[in-house]
Amino acid sequence: MKHVLIVEDIQETRRWLSDLVSDVYPEARIETAETVRSAMALVDTPFDLALIDLGLPDGSGLDVLRQMRSRHPEMIKVVTTVMGDDASIVGALSAGADGYLLKENAPAVLARQLAQLSIGIPAISPSVARRIMEHFRLTGPAAGVEAQLTERETEVLGLIARGLRNAEVANTLGIAETTVASYIKIVYRKLGISSRAEAAWHANRMGLRAAPDGVRKR
Repeated sequence: MKHVLIVEDIQETRRWLSDLVSDVYPEARIETAETVRSAMALVDTPFDLALIDLGLPDGSGLDVLRQMRSRHPEMIKVVTTVMGDDASIVGALSAGADGYLLKENAPAVLARQLAQLSIGIPAISPSVARRIMEHFRLTGPAAGVEAQLTERETEVLGLIARGLRNAEVANTLGIAETTVASYIKIVYRKLGISSRAEAAWHANRMGLRAAPDGVRKR
């Protein structure tokens, strides 16, 4: 990793992550950004690796992830955060994250995860990996159930699986946010699920997460 970007608003954490990256990749040139705005100013820079916090003062790191994925799909993008809930994990992975590291992990664990990036192994905190495995263990296939979804319900499923919030889905489809919430409730009932993590799993099986961002409005 020759050129690394760290997007982190807390100065002490930013310095700590910089030191961690320097220990793992001594030759790396490191740049930092404290906000979504300052990170967006660097999206045209061809970094090898970007470490991105989710909670930033002026917005979400998900917006930075989406822009990085769009401009530089080959760049390795890893979320570094304290948020380990299903919604945050699914949202980040759907937005284009190649890894997900929790800051609470020991420095030695984080260093090992970052080092493995150089040989193509995703950087995922052990607890996050366990959550993903547990999810797949508990979520069985729902053969034939997807066929019961209407075209609009399938569109909504695909959009929330890519990490969009209800308001963003409403704006994309040109419908009311309350209508989106109703569609999500119906989709959850038909698929027998209760979380966005499960919705993302079903959407992935249906090939929806790879669908183009543009959705026909009605």
